Amino acid sequence: MVFESLAHWYQRNFSHPQAVLLVVLLAIATGIILFFGSMLAPVLAAVIIAYLLEGSVQALEHRRIPRLFAVLVVFLGFLAALAFFVVGVLPILSHQVSGFVQDLPRMINEGRILLLQLPERYPQFVSAEQVDRVIQLARSGISNLGQNVVSVSLASITTVITWIVYLILGPVLVFFFLKDKRPILDWLGQFLPRDSQVLDRVWRDMDRQIGNYVRGKAYEILIVGGATYAAFTLLDLNYAPLLGVLVGLSVVVPYIGATVVTVPVVLAGYLQLGFSGEFAWVVVTYLIIQLIDGNVLVPILFSEATNLHPVAIILAVLVFGGLWGFWGVFFAIPLATLVNSLLIAWPRTQADEAAVANT
Repeated sequence: MVFESLAHWYQRNFSHPQAVLLVVLLAIATGIILFFGSMLAPVLAAVIIAYLLEGSVQALEHRRIPRLFAVLVVFLGFLAALAFFVVGVLPILSHQVSGFVQDLPRMINEGRILLLQLPERYPQFVSAEQVDRVIQLARSGISNLGQNVVSVSLASITTVITWIVYLILGPVLVFFFLKDKRPILDWLGQFLPRDSQVLDRVWRDMDRQIGNYVRGKAYEILIVGGATYAAFTLLDLNYAPLLGVLVGLSVVVPYIGATVVTVPVVLAGYLQLGFSGEFAWVVVTYLIIQLIDGNVLVPILFSEATNLHPVAIILAVLVFGGLWGFWGVFFAIPLATLVNSLLIAWPRTQADEAAVANT
């Protein structure tokens, strides 16, 4: 009975030739990323950046601007933004991280003083032994951080050379991916069967949903990060640029990111200002930014993107983050959207395929 059910399931889901095509393409793409991802990192990054910039190119084309001129305009804007980040933003972040590492002992000492007061104030909840364990863990973490900083500094020459190569090779690849988009797609298309209706449907659905999501998320990172940096700078909060970057990147993972990044924001405000009116303003400002992001910015930017259930988002973050680390977390929701599009368009029996086509 079990074997019959498995045979029926297999025949229902994998008897269609285009289902086999999808399985082969997914296997090839997954294998390339798993085994050649580090080697092809500049190429994959250039493909993603070109995909993000394609929306701006198409917007200029809709205004009857020739594609080559539109590509040049968008590409020059991308180069200007990249130069601003490398020359203007990156040194500030590096200085902020260095200052934060140097300031860690003071922060740990102030935190230790605060923790030592807890057993006296709340003996029924916190004991002196628990405080000692927390302090030992913090010291161990600081020691490991120092060792990691030393190891990174020793390998900095190789890292710098690698990033220089990426900074030169990446923009060149982005330009050619934008300029020669149609010839490249035509070349890839000649390796696919002529009858690829399911693949075309998956691609259109993925391009619409994932394109809207990724571009919207890029805008959200810039807006939320910039607003946080401006607000914390006006409040004269230390490490405002670093906190702005952290809060901006936190929107990549809904729910989880905002919860995690709240800890450094509150700690930075408390260690600098203590329990004061200025500290309350920092917390209130941060909460207002989060409320505007969730209730105003997200509905505007993602009005056409697929809304995934929070459980699906958390599962996608765990699965893809475990497979590909940071980039898996960054693209967890687009990848989950891709999986959803595949499940909807997956060719089954003729009756099921007709039902799917009508949805």
